[in-house]
Amino acid sequence: MSTATVPRVTTKPHPQVDDVTWTQLIEAVRQSGRYATRPEAEQVTRTVLSALGTHVTGDERVDLARALPGEAARLIAAQIPATHRLTAARFVDEVASRTPGATSATARWDVSSVLSALPPLIGDDLITRILTQLPPGYALLFGRADLTPVS
Repeated sequence: MSTATVPRVTTKPHPQVDDVTWTQLIEAVRQSGRYATRPEAEQVTRTVLSALGTHVTGDERVDLARALPGEAARLIAAQIPATHRLTAARFVDEVASRTPGATSATARWDVSSVLSALPPLIGDDLITRILTQLPPGYALLFGRADLTPVS
């Protein structure tokens, strides 16, 4: 009988991102937002993920950071969680305030370009959990239909 040790197989919570790098994330955003250059897409990604990092908390924040490439995870984790949740419109305005020369319309484009690139990378289950945590209106920013009833 052999005494060879069988390697233990572990799986990441979101195996679809095992091979996704920061460069691949930036390229996905560049294509999604049709940005002319990689540096432009990278700046937009940094701004939006930093803003998102203040509004996702708890297990969802931890799982989001784990599911993203290292540089993106650091952007999420480095933010101090907000004491209150912003509506989707106010979130877009916050991104606009962090982006020189941005308007609400250009910030909405930027936010949607970054957030809609996330579901294929981190999985629909985590996106659903994040959306459950955020106020109504964010689903559209993630490229999903917003089926939340208006109260």
